[in-house]
Amino acid sequence: MANLDIAQVRTEEAPKLPAPVSTTGVIGWMRQNLFSSIGNTVLTVIGIYIAYSLIAPFIQFALIDAVWTGENREACLPKDGQHAGACWAYVKAYFPQFIYGRYPTEEVWRVNIVYFLFAALLIPLAMPSAPFKRTNALLFLVVFPIIAYFLLTGLVIGGNVILPVVETAQWGGLLVTLVIAVTGIVASLPLGIALALGRRSKMPIIKLVSVIFIEFWRGVPLITVLFMSSVMLPLFLPEGVTFDKLLRVLIGVTLFSAAYMAEVVRGGLQAIPKGQYEGAMALGLRFWPMMYLIILPQALKLVIPGIVNTFIGLFKDTTLVLIVGMFDLLGQIQSSFTDPTWSTPSQGHTGYLFAAIVFFVFCFGMSRYSIFMEHKLHTGHKR
Repeated sequence: MANLDIAQVRTEEAPKLPAPVSTTGVIGWMRQNLFSSIGNTVLTVIGIYIAYSLIAPFIQFALIDAVWTGENREACLPKDGQHAGACWAYVKAYFPQFIYGRYPTEEVWRVNIVYFLFAALLIPLAMPSAPFKRTNALLFLVVFPIIAYFLLTGLVIGGNVILPVVETAQWGGLLVTLVIAVTGIVASLPLGIALALGRRSKMPIIKLVSVIFIEFWRGVPLITVLFMSSVMLPLFLPEGVTFDKLLRVLIGVTLFSAAYMAEVVRGGLQAIPKGQYEGAMALGLRFWPMMYLIILPQALKLVIPGIVNTFIGLFKDTTLVLIVGMFDLLGQIQSSFTDPTWSTPSQGHTGYLFAAIVFFVFCFGMSRYSIFMEHKLHTGHKR
């Protein structure tokens, strides 16, 4: 019987075959996340229908039927048989007021310098790999506010006008929004940390004062705080003593936000295991070195979402200053509706859409940066 070779020995590695198309790339992602079951498929179809029903009219209004150029309302009035689209020509005409308010046109360069310095210092400060962090933080937190104050308000030395004085009543638009939001964010975080530590203090007086402060400011709405700081506060001051209205608003917003920030930070402090405190004390660290070096870095890392959520809420709450006579971005847009030159059926929709886009850009940017920092600092729980 003849010998038959019934086995084959491979002398070289078999070529690697690509994964099936149905499991990789966009198709694989869709099969796994959108169409993995009958229920998910039905929900996906319903979601696509709802998204189309919302997005299609938005695109039609904001882009397809929009008017981009024009000198007055005539350009934005709907023609026969056409829908009224967004009047971006109106936004273009009012854009300087939306950004600077009633700030004198010849002095707008001062605001532009403040915007530039703010971005030039904030961007490298937000980059974890950027060098000279301490110098950058010192410039942003100490030097920049002083320069911005004199650039925006003016500078007079010995009767000599270096920079013409511009009253805060002439400020408006995005300038006021950013001044209130940035000041509130920068000032409320350290104050909130101090209040959170005070509320957990073992000293009764400090704990009582912190609790009363936090519960008082959390128990009243921000509108009441703004009314109190703008209308009622001057009644309690000595005769002849006045505070600038913007300064009063800044103080009220900062104290209000600090109370909420304190509770967010306190949650992070409570999440730290007791062993971290005991280990720090075993090393001979006193209270403040222990908090600065051991406890607070871990606590703040845990509550990054809550901190950023408070920041975003504060940024959006700046629109409430309109009720005390300050024209932020939204207030400036609303005041432009009284101009008959651009009075059209789509003027209000366009103005609010522009405000929504601006606020979304800032809030979404803060949200994405917080997610980036979470992943960057989440090293202790990686597997």
